[in-house]
Amino acid sequence: MSQKKDQELLFVSSGEAEQPFEWSAGKHISKLLVEMRDHKRLIASKCPQCQKVLFPPRRVCADCFVEMDELVPLKGRGVIRCFTVLNFGFVDPNTGLQKPVPLASAYIQLDGTDTMFLHALEETDFHKIKIGMRVEPVWEEKRQGQALDIRHFKIIDE
Repeated sequence: MSQKKDQELLFVSSGEAEQPFEWSAGKHISKLLVEMRDHKRLIASKCPQCQKVLFPPRRVCADCFVEMDELVPLKGRGVIRCFTVLNFGFVDPNTGLQKPVPLASAYIQLDGTDTMFLHALEETDFHKIKIGMRVEPVWEEKRQGQALDIRHFKIIDE
């Protein structure tokens, strides 16, 4: 398979775990990961037929089944649509280490998008988290081109 000059292949590590396979994130997700790593920016795909904006970006619209080539920039802020707080430990499959508890995660709908995605929240006290709260990403200082380049989302006042 040939690689275009403007495309970059990303390699993702799974810590100490050995993975006997390679896979491609695809054109749209690779572009998103590079934008996150290099510019702390998020992008989404826009359907040419129904005009829905999907994050993370996808190649094909789930509603219209048409290919989507338009990528649009996002500001990164969004709204909590659903959340949970875990109070029991589990092993992080990326590192093989125990995750600290409590651990909060939320389905977030970024401004200007028609979809939600799951990510960690900074706040872990479920009494302080409400549906509809505004959030923004907190970026890792050293980004590697992966979803965890966003450390977590923090609640903001607007």
